[in-house]
Amino acid sequence: MLSTLSFIAFFVSTVHAGKRGLAWPYYNSPLNPGKFNTGNGKVVAIYDWETYAPPSTNGNGGLGFIGMQRCMDCDSSPIADLASRQAAQGWATVFTLNEPDAAGTSASDAAAWYITYVNPLSIKKAFPAVTSSTSSGEGLSWLSEMISACAGECYADYINLHWYGSSFSDFQSYVESAREKFPSYDIVITEFALTNPSGGATAQASFFTEAFSWLDSQDYVVLYFPFVATSPTLMSSSDATAQSYVGTGSCLFNTDGSLSTIGNLMLS
Repeated sequence: MLSTLSFIAFFVSTVHAGKRGLAWPYYNSPLNPGKFNTGNGKVVAIYDWETYAPPSTNGNGGLGFIGMQRCMDCDSSPIADLASRQAAQGWATVFTLNEPDAAGTSASDAAAWYITYVNPLSIKKAFPAVTSSTSSGEGLSWLSEMISACAGECYADYINLHWYGSSFSDFQSYVESAREKFPSYDIVITEFALTNPSGGATAQASFFTEAFSWLDSQDYVVLYFPFVATSPTLMSSSDATAQSYVGTGSCLFNTDGSLSTIGNLMLS
């Protein structure tokens, strides 16, 4: 088992070889994330919206696990356990708060929470993951309010973006606008896909082909995670909301556990 320092060194060196990661739902136990750990260095990370390691038969599949404190205090990820879970599992990076702008969490409350619980972790840190909403007080607007509320006291390495939409050009514009607005921070993108396109998996594959190539060429994008590393059957039975919003065409696995067209695209 790797020590914390060895794991961090391994993870950091691996990230230089690739930026891709798996967004791994809680219901994924039968699937094997190790199918993406082929040694070509393309897929390097995995997270599951929680601070416990992915509940799969094969654990992390040899990928670098990133803990996420998705809410201020969750039954599944108690805030009191954040530091101890990080120390025990040896994360090199922590993600924080999942779409607080959509959940009605105030930017000032998030800033105070972040300073108290996230600042003390001596690892890489990401600001909360915000939606791509352009409404006032949401998306990048909410993030700007939080950073202002931090008054220079929130220690972060990355801004964390989510995006769902209808075209690669819109996705590119969104990422570029985030970079322009927050040039002092690198970017991680922990959810993105087309919203239930009529072309299904074919349309999603075309989008991701273009998006992966562009993201790999942007030095300020450190990690990205297409939505979602599951199978159509598991999504349909466990997450009806995601199925209706995104569709099953972006799943990285087929129902039999093999890699889908988009799953294989992750390795190309």
